[in-house]
Amino acid sequence: MTSYSCCLILLLFTWSTTAYGPNQRAQKKGDIILGGLFPIHFGVAAKDQDLKSRPESVECIRYNFRGFRWLQAMIFAIEEINSSPTLLPNMTLGYRIFDTCNTVSKALEATLSFVAQNKIDSLNLDEFCNCSEHIPSTIAVVGATGSGISTAVANLLGLFYIPQVSYASSSRLLSNKNQFKSFLRTIPNDEHQATAMADIIEYFRWNWVGTIAADDDYGRPGIEKFREEAEERDICIDFSELISQYSDEEEIQQVVEVIQNSTARVIVVFSSGPDLEPLIKEIVRRNITGKIWLASEAWASSSLIAMPEFFRVIGSTIGFALKAGQIPGFREFLQKVHPKSTNNGFAKEFWEETFNCYLPDGSKNSPASASFHKGHEEGLGAGNGTSAFRPPCTGDENITSVETPYMDYTHLRISYNVYLAVYSIAHALQDIYTCTPGKGLFTNGSCADIKKVEAWQVLKHLRHLNFTNNMGEQVDFDEFGDLVGNYSIINWHLSPEDGSVVFEEVGHYNVYAKKGERLFINENKILWGGFSREVPFSNCSRDCLPGTRKGIIEGEPTCCFECVDCPDGEYSDETDASACDKCPEDYWSNENHTSCIPKQIEFLAWTEPFGIALTLFAVLGIFLTSFVLGVFTKFRNTPIVKATNRELSYLLLFSLLCCFSSSLFFIGEPQNWTCRLRQPAFGISFVLCISCILVKTNRVLLVFEAKIPTSLHRKWWGLNLQFLLVFLCTFVQIVICVIWLYTAPPSSYRNHELEDEIIFITCHEGSLMALGFLIGYTCLLAAICFFFAFKSRKLPENFNEAKFITFSMLIFFIVWISFIPAYASTYGKFVSAVEVIAILAASFGLLACIFFNKVYIILFKPSRNTIEEVRCSTAAHAFKVAARATLRRSNVSRKRSNSLGGSTGSTPSSSISSKSNHEDPFPLPACAERQRQQQRGCKQKVSFGSGTVTLSLSFEEPQKNAMANRNAKRRNSLEAQNSDDSLMRHRALLPLQ
Repeated sequence: MTSYSCCLILLLFTWSTTAYGPNQRAQKKGDIILGGLFPIHFGVAAKDQDLKSRPESVECIRYNFRGFRWLQAMIFAIEEINSSPTLLPNMTLGYRIFDTCNTVSKALEATLSFVAQNKIDSLNLDEFCNCSEHIPSTIAVVGATGSGISTAVANLLGLFYIPQVSYASSSRLLSNKNQFKSFLRTIPNDEHQATAMADIIEYFRWNWVGTIAADDDYGRPGIEKFREEAEERDICIDFSELISQYSDEEEIQQVVEVIQNSTARVIVVFSSGPDLEPLIKEIVRRNITGKIWLASEAWASSSLIAMPEFFRVIGSTIGFALKAGQIPGFREFLQKVHPKSTNNGFAKEFWEETFNCYLPDGSKNSPASASFHKGHEEGLGAGNGTSAFRPPCTGDENITSVETPYMDYTHLRISYNVYLAVYSIAHALQDIYTCTPGKGLFTNGSCADIKKVEAWQVLKHLRHLNFTNNMGEQVDFDEFGDLVGNYSIINWHLSPEDGSVVFEEVGHYNVYAKKGERLFINENKILWGGFSREVPFSNCSRDCLPGTRKGIIEGEPTCCFECVDCPDGEYSDETDASACDKCPEDYWSNENHTSCIPKQIEFLAWTEPFGIALTLFAVLGIFLTSFVLGVFTKFRNTPIVKATNRELSYLLLFSLLCCFSSSLFFIGEPQNWTCRLRQPAFGISFVLCISCILVKTNRVLLVFEAKIPTSLHRKWWGLNLQFLLVFLCTFVQIVICVIWLYTAPPSSYRNHELEDEIIFITCHEGSLMALGFLIGYTCLLAAICFFFAFKSRKLPENFNEAKFITFSMLIFFIVWISFIPAYASTYGKFVSAVEVIAILAASFGLLACIFFNKVYIILFKPSRNTIEEVRCSTAAHAFKVAARATLRRSNVSRKRSNSLGGSTGSTPSSSISSKSNHEDPFPLPACAERQRQQQRGCKQKVSFGSGTVTLSLSFEEPQKNAMANRNAKRRNSLEAQNSDDSLMRHRALLPLQ
């Protein structure tokens, strides 16, 4: 049974290497065997397996010169290690290398041979099975190339813990150690490459791109990571397509239609060269130009794509390349290749493809075979002959005479990764070779036996590997089996010498640097489309200029927007701003909304026309008041000045000066002290003014309405009491102001709310209630004053101008009643202006109505400024009062007599003659002749609504007629009593003047 099992396994091994295993391989015996997987061909021929007969292994087509160079790098590294006296001395490394043909199926066929051999050794059947030419187990595998292929291989090798070190598989999925236990790689993870692609797009300010990815484990994870990075940077993806080298023509046509109709000019491609080639060929056929291709490292330097005939379509390619390394002596090794090599079964086909000939003793030596291969050759892997059959090869051709990707050793990237992978395995074996018991990595510090080393032991040491490569760099795999490396950024140029595509290094990406400092690009080296230096535009919408922002268009991606002007008070100083920034509180946006400028500051300034006008009016009021005060001072002993109570008049004029002066506190930039001073100054000044008028008017009214004034009246209405009343009225206003300033003092206030672009510097009154009390109290005094003035409006005009005081109070009320709605409806500097206008209007009204008439008489009518004129006007007032009373009683007596049928009585000492209403009344004469008035009396005619009454009163009373006069008075009727009383009031009043 055991013998049967041995034979069965051997049969499986043999079958796997003949029926499904690659027909060609490179192999060499050694103490330790390394496996290798390389894409010597780009693909396999399509063949329909109808299963009518035994299935045959599919044929590999389209020779890959670069893949053969990578294979040579592995052989070179092994031979270099074998010849090293310090690295694995007395040990020989062998190799078994297979062609994956860039397909998963071929790679798995080769991997089965590694696994089958290891399984035979693990069964330890040598004593039961006589196996000739025993091949040692494969303790590690170098490869494969594509991430999709490596994924399949890693799943199989991971079952037996055979370490796999890939040189070109960069998919981030392979970092999952739970699934891929034995996978390591010498190429950076694609996660960094996807981030670098997004950084490049952000660097050139593109935001509208398309994505294409290979439909495998390399393309899908890579483009998914790019989408995540793009979303963080507000980069929008117009389309996203999957491709494969095995896609049918209809699928390729559909993808090309999407690319042609897209407005995105930048296309991000995560794919290998063979997967992308069919798509590029169709794009070239349709001549779709103007696109910018952002290439992943898998095709950025692919010989299948970087062809001169494709350059007009993909000449703007910017791609990523691995950091180039140096392999001393590798160039000479590449030139030593020979088709008759016994260890390298791929050398013969390489020779035939290089020189477009056939080797007579080769596996493809027949003309028919050569014709088959020629029909399937394309790109740089195709032969250059034009005949239907290849000529025979001599074997002595000069390898340096033909330009192929095999000899392109200028930038060794993948080749160096292969070289580094072999040295990584060798250094892991060296650690096992030099291990000291007790310090090993295994149980109890034990070490593995280098002569019986197993794959899982090598894997353990690879995970803890740390050595310095030939370039002086530290090599150690992280916990995910990855090596962190940097990228070079290349731009495709067309060589002016031979027209070939060259890869110009235009920058680099350092994954070790801080975020934001990883990318460096030299834009001066980049040629767009092969000739232009101008960066192409690839945005869904045109950039929004400074002063605007991006506005969302409903139903469109965020990268498709409309430019919206920044609102007032906001600005944007950068292109394509997503939002406008608000200006600081004291600033406002300029006309273009590109920056902020200080807000305009407004207040009722001294220098502006309105402020100048108000100041001039205030100064005019001060000047006129001072002029009136000067006139009154100069003519202080004249009857007019004395009759108007000159002391109160002086105080009244002083209060008007204060009123006019208080208006100046409302002009100019409000300060805290001016805000606290102006309202109390205005309120106290006006209350002082109104109090003076009130005391004057009320005193005269009381004197005229009282009976004959006595010494008590004169004492009671003396100056001291008048000034006391004025002080008491003003003191109430002072108390209001003190309480206001203590509890809620006004202050300067910068108002930003009235108009956005203007800062109004105003006074915050602190308490509107206090302001209301201040104005309300002033108006209350004015109302009382108006009442008394209206009541005394018919008193002698030259005495106190009562009717003019009435007019002044009317003006005062009109001004301040109008002030309230005007004050409430205005804002900013106009609030102060309204109050200044109200103060000036009220002050001018008081000044004009009370004093201008008197000044006019004093200066221009001096004849009326006499004591006789004052007395006569007072007497005239007495006559009017007496006549009005007499007529009233006469009418009452007439009505009585008419009702009783009696006769009318006579009036002894006064003759009253009634005239019809149709007789024209005549004005009261001024007593021009003083003697005549004193000796004969003054006759006055007084006109009323019901007729004219003539009164005759005498100022002279001789003693000889005293008794007669007393008898006459007794006989006088009650109708004459009022006239006598009025006259006596005048006589009693005169000494008070």
